[in-house]
Amino acid sequence: MEWYNKDEMKKLITKKNSVLVVWDVQEALVNSIFNKDEFLTKLKELINSARQYNIPIVYTKITPLPERFQPPYLKRRFNPGDIVKEVYPTENDIIINKNTTSIFVGTNFELMLRNAGINVIIFTGIATDIGVETSARHAHALGFLPIIAREAVSSSDKQAHERSLANMSKLMLVLDNKEIIERWSSE
Repeated sequence: MEWYNKDEMKKLITKKNSVLVVWDVQEALVNSIFNKDEFLTKLKELINSARQYNIPIVYTKITPLPERFQPPYLKRRFNPGDIVKEVYPTENDIIINKNTTSIFVGTNFELMLRNAGINVIIFTGIATDIGVETSARHAHALGFLPIIAREAVSSSDKQAHERSLANMSKLMLVLDNKEIIERWSSE
């Protein structure tokens, strides 16, 4: 059972108060997911709509710390490659280099949103069950309204992806692209 009214929460999504987060859509991660073609198609659709409605787009990039400062439990430095060319940022997009599974830890993301009066964060990207869920839960705890773009998130582990979507839907909106784009276009 959901503790919120989905229709009432959807009304809170506007093009003026939204940001689109494209989480870690980097070469190695995209090549590891179970639904690469569908994911890229749906992600492109949402990115194109965000640009059409002048919604800020923030890309994240995994950026390892210098080797000496990496956590000791990591066996090797992971190089995820660059953001994939199919959805590469344009000059108006923002790229946040980050080192953790939360977009809020070690970045100015929260400050940027509060300065701009943005309180709705639409999450897309990889991996649903790691950074997307961590960041969405963190956003919720900070008083933002996180929205998960169901068709534009993915993982290398399909079962973990599905579990994560089910878990997040108990706390926040998990919407199809059509539902998000309808809200952006309704103003």
